[in-house]
Amino acid sequence: MDITQALSSARKKLGYPAEIAASDATILDVFFIAVANYGERPAFSCMGKTLTFTDLDRLSAQFAAYLQQHTNLKPGDRIALQLPNILQYPVAMFGALRAGLVIVNTNPLYTPREMQHQFADSGARAIVVLVNMAKKVQDVLANTQLSYVFVTEMGDLHPLPKRLLINAAVKYVKKMVPAYELPQAISLQHSLSKMHGKQPTKVTLKKNDIALLQYTGGTTGIAKGAVLTHANLIANMLQCEPYLERAGIGKKAEVIIAPLPLYHIYAFMLHCVSMLAHGSHSVLIPNPRDMTAFIKEMTHYRFSMFVGLNTLFVGLMAHAKFAELDFSNLKLTMSGGMALTEAAASRWQEATGCAVLEGYGLTESSPVVSINPAGHARIGTIGLAVPSTEIKIISDDGESLPVGEIGELCVRGPQVTQGYWQNAEATSKTIIDGWLYTGDIAQVEADGFMRIVDRKKDMIIVSGFNVYPNEIENVVAMHPDVMECAAIGVPDSGSGETVKLFVVARNASLTAEALRAFAKENLTAYKVPRQIEFRNELPKSNVGKVLRRELR
Repeated sequence: MDITQALSSARKKLGYPAEIAASDATILDVFFIAVANYGERPAFSCMGKTLTFTDLDRLSAQFAAYLQQHTNLKPGDRIALQLPNILQYPVAMFGALRAGLVIVNTNPLYTPREMQHQFADSGARAIVVLVNMAKKVQDVLANTQLSYVFVTEMGDLHPLPKRLLINAAVKYVKKMVPAYELPQAISLQHSLSKMHGKQPTKVTLKKNDIALLQYTGGTTGIAKGAVLTHANLIANMLQCEPYLERAGIGKKAEVIIAPLPLYHIYAFMLHCVSMLAHGSHSVLIPNPRDMTAFIKEMTHYRFSMFVGLNTLFVGLMAHAKFAELDFSNLKLTMSGGMALTEAAASRWQEATGCAVLEGYGLTESSPVVSINPAGHARIGTIGLAVPSTEIKIISDDGESLPVGEIGELCVRGPQVTQGYWQNAEATSKTIIDGWLYTGDIAQVEADGFMRIVDRKKDMIIVSGFNVYPNEIENVVAMHPDVMECAAIGVPDSGSGETVKLFVVARNASLTAEALRAFAKENLTAYKVPRQIEFRNELPKSNVGKVLRRELR
């Protein structure tokens, strides 16, 4: 049996459609319909403050009006959003889209080096940044095209006096705001207040217009902007619908806990597109690493859906207060971003009474490729390909393989990007005849379920974040006492994988601590090697290429 037949048979047997209907809708169309249908329902909450759909409409309109009337930004210009999960994210994101701008999602944990590359590569002309990161923007500003810097503080959308208390605690008690000098910076709060009651000029977007430049790494470790159009994102929303409906998630004012960062495509799709269209309420968790505060926030809601990944599940269940949460309304738990372990899935179901549905996706596919169907989930698999998605498994020679054979997973469908921003070379290597070559080694079983067996690329996944060995090696190799180095991923019970670095030193006095401190200056924390091993030499091929597989 070939793969297409196996997938078709599985969809038919389980009652899932083979195709989705074509749509000309944009994210703004989804947003305006949601506002019209669910006006006074809560849309997003954070730290005790809730924005209704009407509030979100009003505030995003004010930001869009400011962008149109007080800047020279034009439709198609790029705007970076460097924000954690706070209310300002959906306000700025929908406001920017209403002004016709393209969103460049930026990790708040990035170092200045990483920020500079992303801003310069995307040609971003504006940024909305949490004040905690403003010093890093100052450091890179001269080497970017940024003309407008909007700064915001954690509590800015909260009412007085809570706003002042939150902002003071972050700045003076926790000391999380380094001093900075950006005299041209515009307060986001000021821009919203200035346009109180104003409406933006309507911008007409088309389905093939770019919505996001979503940056992802590659085998070179150089981040590339996957071009995601409105059509890509709407298609993926529609592809996920049957799976959500089968899990009991409908337009019934669901309450969803949102610990995964909205700047990541997985959380963006779920909370800002798919569940927004359902009229659901997303509870934003700004810092999921603070498990005590995270669990305390969850006690305030009878949540019906939880979206996380293996690391979060393990961390939450290890906390003493987790068992005290009310899970009586929990209907759906979804996992993605990294492999779900059988132990974590079993413990979660035992503790909450709700099974975890694991899915699979990539930035380049908006992101969902497959989901385990409710009631038929199989731990250890990534489920069935969503409707209108073609799958093939290919050999090293590029030949299509039948069911049961192991090879590289390739995906084609309306959710797949057309390529990388201004990078034809990288596009030609990854997208061939519409097929996305994922770099993951997979197997499609006779019943249509898929399983990830290995990774063709050397990518490391730390708590759901992609880490590329070449990037780490390029940074560490800049240290004057390093002759050569190689990075690999090693198993970690908490984060799934962690980075291990092998180093050949020029100077015998070089220490692991010194190398880690050097790496921290140039790499986001989750990329910094946790383990460092010094060696006299590294294993190499006949042509001198370091053999990471032998190190593993």
